[in-house]
Amino acid sequence: MSERTAATGLPRGGPAGEAGSFGPRLQAFRRRSGLSQEVAAARAGISTRALRDIERGRVRRPQSRTLQRLAEALGLTNGELADLLATASTGPPRDTGRPRLLILGPLSLQSGRTPVPVTSPMLRRLLGLLALKHPEPSTQQEITDTLWPSGPPSSHQSLIHTYVSQVRRLLEQGALRTVPPPTVVRTPTGYLLEAPRNQIDLGHFDDLLAEAERLHRAPDPRAAYEALTQALQWWRGPVLADADPVLRQHPAAVVANERRVKAVLLHADTALLLGRPGEAVPVLWDMVNIEPLHEPLHARLVLALASCGEQAAALNVYNRLRDRLDEELGIAPNAEVRDAHLRVLRQQLPVALPLAQRRAEQPAPPDRATPGRRTSGKAGGPLPAQLPARAGSYVGRRRQMRELDALVSPDPARRSHLVAVVGAPGVGKTALAKHWAHARREHFEDGQLFVDLRGHSPLPTLRPGDVLAQFLRALGAPPDQLPADEDEAAALYRTLLADKQMLIVLDNARDAEQVRPLIPGAQGCAVVITSRSRLAGLVASDGARQLVLDVLDPDEARQLLGSTIGESRVAAEEEAARRLVRVCGGLPLAIRIAGANLLARDARIADYCAELAGDDMLNRLRIEGDRRSTVRAAFDLSYRALPAAAQRMFRLLSLIPGPDVTAAGAAALADSAPAESAGLLVSLTNAHLVRERAAGRFGMHDLLRSYGRELVSREEAHAARQRLFDWYLHHTDAAARLLYPMVAGADPSGAEAPSTAPVFADRREASEWLDSERENLAGAVLQASGAGFTALAWRLAESLHDYLSVGMYTGDCLKVATASLFAAVADGELRAQAAAQLRRAECHWVLANNAQALELFGSALELARLAGWAEGQDLALRRIRAAHQADGGMRPACDHLSQARGLTRRGGGAETADGVGRVSGVSNVGLTC
Repeated sequence: MSERTAATGLPRGGPAGEAGSFGPRLQAFRRRSGLSQEVAAARAGISTRALRDIERGRVRRPQSRTLQRLAEALGLTNGELADLLATASTGPPRDTGRPRLLILGPLSLQSGRTPVPVTSPMLRRLLGLLALKHPEPSTQQEITDTLWPSGPPSSHQSLIHTYVSQVRRLLEQGALRTVPPPTVVRTPTGYLLEAPRNQIDLGHFDDLLAEAERLHRAPDPRAAYEALTQALQWWRGPVLADADPVLRQHPAAVVANERRVKAVLLHADTALLLGRPGEAVPVLWDMVNIEPLHEPLHARLVLALASCGEQAAALNVYNRLRDRLDEELGIAPNAEVRDAHLRVLRQQLPVALPLAQRRAEQPAPPDRATPGRRTSGKAGGPLPAQLPARAGSYVGRRRQMRELDALVSPDPARRSHLVAVVGAPGVGKTALAKHWAHARREHFEDGQLFVDLRGHSPLPTLRPGDVLAQFLRALGAPPDQLPADEDEAAALYRTLLADKQMLIVLDNARDAEQVRPLIPGAQGCAVVITSRSRLAGLVASDGARQLVLDVLDPDEARQLLGSTIGESRVAAEEEAARRLVRVCGGLPLAIRIAGANLLARDARIADYCAELAGDDMLNRLRIEGDRRSTVRAAFDLSYRALPAAAQRMFRLLSLIPGPDVTAAGAAALADSAPAESAGLLVSLTNAHLVRERAAGRFGMHDLLRSYGRELVSREEAHAARQRLFDWYLHHTDAAARLLYPMVAGADPSGAEAPSTAPVFADRREASEWLDSERENLAGAVLQASGAGFTALAWRLAESLHDYLSVGMYTGDCLKVATASLFAAVADGELRAQAAAQLRRAECHWVLANNAQALELFGSALELARLAGWAEGQDLALRRIRAAHQADGGMRPACDHLSQARGLTRRGGGAETADGVGRVSGVSNVGLTC
């Protein structure tokens, strides 16, 4: 029995399928016969489209002659045909015009089968609260707190009256004149939803649960089991699953969810008693996914799985619960769970009713079967509907949803059959796949298969053979006849899907080899795969369409935060909210965790954003008490799957000073050959831990960079930075000597020039290299200065200055010169300090900060004199002269020019033919005194 997240053991008897409707009943008979629509229509002599319209309810009263031909094709008995004819003649049930209010899942208001749109958030909150409290009134204070969680406006009383009137009008839509519609009436303390219990799904559920409890102790538990089965059909998810937290966490909602757990436990006990463990398993899977630490649910699941012959799966459930209780609560499983575990080990499993009594059980006649219930290949078995519950809210990704819609395109030329959704950890691949699958499930009338392949998981990766066994059982293959050979199992799997229209979602795949045996050959089936790997092999060999998922754009990220903590809170702190999603890098997982923490703490967004601004950001992006709900846990799974060499490269890439690096730069960083580094960069890109920002340039997401820096040791980081800074200095100096030969070599340290071995073929190549590395080189100076590589910092700054100055990158030039000054001061290098101060002064001069420039030129002159650097003194004097001239001070200007010429005559400066000094690429304006 596979792990399932949809209650496939239950027929759909809730709002989706009205008892007594004709189309779903005919479809159930066709499913029982094992015929596709095409085959059944051909045998009955009608078109496939006609049969499809009948089954979908578009033809309410088909001709009796058509029904007789269909009955012959489907092998119906005379009684079944008579019942079908009677149903067709009566038409829809009498109460299809009566609205029904559904809160056991997302809020929905229905008039028969027609949904009544409730789009206003305020009306949804009010309607949800009134239905939740029914038949008790909701107080004025409850309504106020629900409508305005952050505090009501001054006009809230009149607004409540307005909203109540609007809800009344909604409830009146579609009601029959002969049937009084539900309404909202005023009470002394608030408002009451006045409606019969059978018009609210929670009322149906409670009545059926009460009946089941009354019948539970009867000698024959079958009646109780039937009532429990019908009761659980009404649940489509947690109470008001799409509502705000204040409503989802209302005491009445909590109590209703607890009654659901009670019903599931009672249903499981009765199923085990009747010898129907397979019907209990999917229902229990549903609940343990919602209540992952609920021990009685796990105890029943262990026994039910073992009773189905799935001892390994039962023991795995026990082991996972034990580990989770230990990790999260520090406790061991209780006595009930331990007893279930021992019973499995000792094969002391529940005993069903006596065989004679079980044989006395007859299947429910067709008129009592749940309409809309479809069967698998095994007679009487339900169609697979294994999609996990989707998140309460989903935002953005419209373009990606349109790309996935190629799987259901009506145009065969545009239709895809295989899409691989790939992306970095935490980017929302599974959420997108689930959201799309739920939104388009009506296109796959034969059901949906879903499996977590655990490609990146703390649990063992699933083998294709294990998944095939799960899928084959879900498709109705007898467990004792499953092929042991993987190739044979894959062939049977393709055979069973040959004429079906099914959706297969393969989540969290490791690589292409893991999923290839799970891809059916049927053109009517669609496959969605999610993976952190690129799965390029599927694109090349299997025709897959690759959909690369990136982080959310700023507007989508802000919208996701609003859906998590409430739009009103985000609107109240708009700037802080946008700053928070930027800190989270647009990563959906990080944004959801941040939102959960804001809800738990009831903190201001700005305050929480300030907490995340430090180096400890990843530690703060976690949910207290849930070790797996962390950004770091998601990254860990991808990192640990890498080979050792790729892990080392990932760690070192987190140290790069700029936004990206080339394969050659990565080779210097890792002290490896460029070809080897290029291969490692490709591996990291395939794992979506590194992104190719431009052709041949690789960068990392900010959160991944923070994670990588946590992993690298101090010694490893120091050695790697030394290599990278040396490489940057060597290449920058070589480029400067090609591009600015007249001023190259003016190294204020007086050090010898490096090797003249050619690095660049020509000036164009050198210029292009500086253009592409500018951000990295500026960042390298800043990082080297702060990390203790002081000599490298100011030497690299000097080599870089002429390029930044000529290119008018004044902002970068000023930052580099300032970092260079700090490095030179730390080194005690006076000439380097004078050079850095000159650079800073020149930047302020360009920015028209003349007073600041004059002051800095004076400081540079003093430092140059202390260092005995005549060339630096000459440049400072000429710059001071120009500053005084600009301010109209001709005498000081002439004095400084005379000093500069004196230095030139003594051989300490440089002068051109026109008497104008030129040092380090700076041309001075001439002056005659």
